[in-house]
Amino acid sequence: MNKDNIILSPAQKALRINLDNDIYGSFVEIGAGQEVARQFFRVGSASTTIAKTMSAYDRDFSNAIYGREDDGRYVSKNRLINMLNHEYSLIEERLRTEDHPNTKFFAFADTVTTIDYQKKKKGHGWIGIRFQKNSNSQPNDFIFHVRLNDQDSKLQQETVGVLGTNLIHACFFNNESAKDILKEIYHNLSRDNVEIDMIEVVGPDFENEDNRLLSMVLVKEGYTDAVTFNTKKENRHPSDILRKKNILTLRGSFRPVTKVNIDMLENGINKFIDDKKVVKDNIQILFEITLSNLRAEGEVDESDFLDRVEILCSLGYTVMISNFKKYYKLIEYLSGFSEKRMGIIIGADNLIEMFEEKYYRNLNGGILEAFGIIFTRDVKIYLYPYIKDNTLLNSTNIPVHPRVKSLYDYMNNNKRIIDINHSKDVLKIFSRQVLKMIKDCKDGEWEHMVPKGVSELIKDKSLFGSSNCQL
Repeated sequence: MNKDNIILSPAQKALRINLDNDIYGSFVEIGAGQEVARQFFRVGSASTTIAKTMSAYDRDFSNAIYGREDDGRYVSKNRLINMLNHEYSLIEERLRTEDHPNTKFFAFADTVTTIDYQKKKKGHGWIGIRFQKNSNSQPNDFIFHVRLNDQDSKLQQETVGVLGTNLIHACFFNNESAKDILKEIYHNLSRDNVEIDMIEVVGPDFENEDNRLLSMVLVKEGYTDAVTFNTKKENRHPSDILRKKNILTLRGSFRPVTKVNIDMLENGINKFIDDKKVVKDNIQILFEITLSNLRAEGEVDESDFLDRVEILCSLGYTVMISNFKKYYKLIEYLSGFSEKRMGIIIGADNLIEMFEEKYYRNLNGGILEAFGIIFTRDVKIYLYPYIKDNTLLNSTNIPVHPRVKSLYDYMNNNKRIIDINHSKDVLKIFSRQVLKMIKDCKDGEWEHMVPKGVSELIKDKSLFGSSNCQL
């Protein structure tokens, strides 16, 4: 076997770091023991690696050291960053560079909560490192959020120990790219143990890295099911955006976003706001793109992915990339962040597919199992009409197989499916046709089909292959 393909154990990685006299730093861990530092103490020679270990469990002590968080949360990204800021500044203050000319310094931190004994509170946390790639360079930050899936607190603590060891080892021995570091973090672990659902990399050695692409890798590699980007095109943890919100989601290819997408959204919002259980100021709009959609033409095209996110975020929308082929999985996921009334805007053609039994053959309970999840969530479907064979399809006339007609009628009669208005002049606009016109350089034929400002953005930034038209 090629040595490059050999995956070292956590102990072997810790020992390799300990035996390297040019790697030196601090460990601060809150909430899951000191499992990462323990990996390094246990293998020996830790004195050449560890400057300090600490665990400030008491909240008053923690606040005295790292400051009080505005939101009062201790397992948060802000707390992790404050930990890294404080601990790395102490390294710079107390260890003179001239005394350690070849040393690469680091500060490792984690703030974690593990599963409770009743197994109602799930384990999760923030893990990160500030490190020098070279002894004379400015430091970089590599941070991420994890969901701990082991059903035992001790196992979750051990998982954190492996994660931290993998991270430190990768940052010093496998650091050609942020993707390389990310892939090593999962060594000796699986999705059954841990899910990484948010990542951020900053620093001089990663100036060319795009955090949005790293987030896409999380979904593509199966490390998580969904990632989100805010209107500033920044990675954000889903809970920061969706927690306790009235979530209104629109799924599509958005390749590019067209006037019909905006018409769906605007008419969906109007109906959503009319709902007595929806608070207007608490609405979170979400544009969702599935990974299967990104793979529609084969392997994921990174530039194509960025083009879609670029336009949607520039229009002021929050974007989610997900692994959810089925709507019931999306609904189940979103309801994990909010118990408040949610809405899904769906075209009539997609609703027809939603009621086809073949899509649920992987479930033991078939379509009934999927809709059981939907029925137990506080969600409504806002139905946008679709023209087929010159017939306008809506909730009153969509073709549903007789075997599931009673299921459809139950949802419709209980006002789980609500028809929304539409603009006749945009109903026949399709993204795939607009995209073809862009690639065929048919300027003047597609610009009126996209929202205001989008055509200029596509041309100015040469999105979706439009650069070929300027040659």
